[in-house]
Amino acid sequence: MISSFKKYTHTLNACYIGYVVQAIINNFVPLLFLTFNSSYNIRLDKIALLVSINFMVQITVDLIGAKFVDKIGYRLSAVIAHVFSTVGLVLLAFLPDIMSDPYSGILISIIIYAIGGGIIEVIISPIAEACPTKNKQSVMSLLHSFYCWGHVLVVVLSTVFFVSFGIENWKYLSLFWALVPSFNAIYFLKVPIYELDKGENGYLRIRDLLKNKLFWLMMILMITAGASEQAMSQWASAFAESGLNVSKTVGDLAGPLVFAVLMGISRVIFAKKGEKWDLNRFMIICGILCLSGYLLASLSSSAIIGFVGCALCGFSVGIMWPGTFSLASKQIRYGGTALFALLAFSGDLGCSLGPYVTGKVASVFNNDLKAGLLASIGFPILFVIFLLVDRKNKAVKLD
Repeated sequence: MISSFKKYTHTLNACYIGYVVQAIINNFVPLLFLTFNSSYNIRLDKIALLVSINFMVQITVDLIGAKFVDKIGYRLSAVIAHVFSTVGLVLLAFLPDIMSDPYSGILISIIIYAIGGGIIEVIISPIAEACPTKNKQSVMSLLHSFYCWGHVLVVVLSTVFFVSFGIENWKYLSLFWALVPSFNAIYFLKVPIYELDKGENGYLRIRDLLKNKLFWLMMILMITAGASEQAMSQWASAFAESGLNVSKTVGDLAGPLVFAVLMGISRVIFAKKGEKWDLNRFMIICGILCLSGYLLASLSSSAIIGFVGCALCGFSVGIMWPGTFSLASKQIRYGGTALFALLAFSGDLGCSLGPYVTGKVASVFNNDLKAGLLASIGFPILFVIFLLVDRKNKAVKLD
């Protein structure tokens, strides 16, 4: 039985499930915000802060992970990540009722599983990259599509559960979702783990990466990729509500789901066909499509066309994040886990920056969402510009 786990396909399967776990961590609790408000009488501004804390913890772990993951190894790191994720989801079902302050119970649970999510983000991509596969960029694209499918799975199954058993029974669902990382922790104990290529002197040190101009170019690509994705993603429900003329509840489901499905589809398409395409050129095309989506959403007077623009962004941003990982892995040899960790940090930084810029500009213009999105076209524009810089410098070693 154990020998059946010795193929690298099992390693990839464990990585795919790892990104489903990441989707659970990021998307389950937001479905419960109004329930927390009504059940525990927690103010909405404190509830909204939970999302920021989740990502702040993950960003912090991204930075720390660049130091410790290589020291303790991928397998132990993967198991620890999934144990933290499991414990956090289990505690979420109990701590709010056990503690005198329910908010503190929720906060502690989120911090614990966010630590797991941060480690997952650091290690899953390099574990998959190290597998002896023929087309690395296709594998990376397919890998990241599982975050999208995980997002869809969380929203759909959770909604079905709430309708069938009542949202007041959400704690049982939290325990159900905890089964996923607990299973994957065991899975990672059995699958083969490979190492990334290293030079004669080992992996590059962080100080060496920081001196590399190409590394900073990749960091900018990750920031703009994350910002391009989230600046639009967080407004997907608003576009669905106005463009499709549906209720807020339906809009909250339809908008993010359409965005996630299209993002996942683009990643699967590239995973299937990508080996025949020029990655840099394809990413430039996606950046231009993303810019077009932003312009449709921000300049059109039609709510439906605005929603189409939002959906176009969902499709076009799909390759930006995994594509940048692949470019960096190809062009910065022996970067090791530190490279992937710092890229993940940059992507998360962009995910925080994009929505902030959109919201800030919108508030300046009397809460005009279109003005905020118009200002955010800078992210896909910068993404395309720096891809062109990368393309220009491919013939010249940039270090």
